[in-house]
Amino acid sequence: MSGEVTQMHITVAGKQVATSDALRVHVEDGLHTITAKYFDHAIEARVTFHKEAKGSQGGHFACDINLHAGRGLTLRGEGHGADAQRAFDVAAEHVAKRLRRYRRRMNEHARAEAAERQQAEMARQYMVRAEEDTEEEATTITGPEHPAVVAEPATELHMLSVGEATMRLDLSGAPVLVFRNSGSRSINVVYRRQDGHIGWIDPG
Repeated sequence: MSGEVTQMHITVAGKQVATSDALRVHVEDGLHTITAKYFDHAIEARVTFHKEAKGSQGGHFACDINLHAGRGLTLRGEGHGADAQRAFDVAAEHVAKRLRRYRRRMNEHARAEAAERQQAEMARQYMVRAEEDTEEEATTITGPEHPAVVAEPATELHMLSVGEATMRLDLSGAPVLVFRNSGSRSINVVYRRQDGHIGWIDPG
């Protein structure tokens, strides 16, 4: 596992910000720690730093992380801080927080997959109550929330259970997700309703 993680291609760039060797080492160490904990491999990551305008809330530096973690997952995190290393630490923790939720929900939905497939065969449209962050997760990060985004490439249609599709929609923040139902093999849609809940459409 560690051998694959160290081969991840990491690009560190600055927009009107000098990126020192010490900053690059800090970024590489941080990303390797995250990916080693949550993935057996990660393909590439791009980390960009820039200065914030005077008076911006959250600090003088901003960091943007785009991480391609394999399995069709692309994650994004943003962070702000008084220096570039602090901005990266905040952005990396946002990514780690979303990965913790993702892994936990993957385990939960794997256990419930058989039941969800049975529901998919007889379902036409359902409303799924959106999950709340636990208190532990809510207190993990201080400062303004800049959630990481977990998204699938738009050209891919994934075979998912309804629970997995709901989880990915919730993590990504996207308004809609089209997928192939792993139970019925039909094309399904989950979408974010105006009331904050998640709807499920099974046209079959």
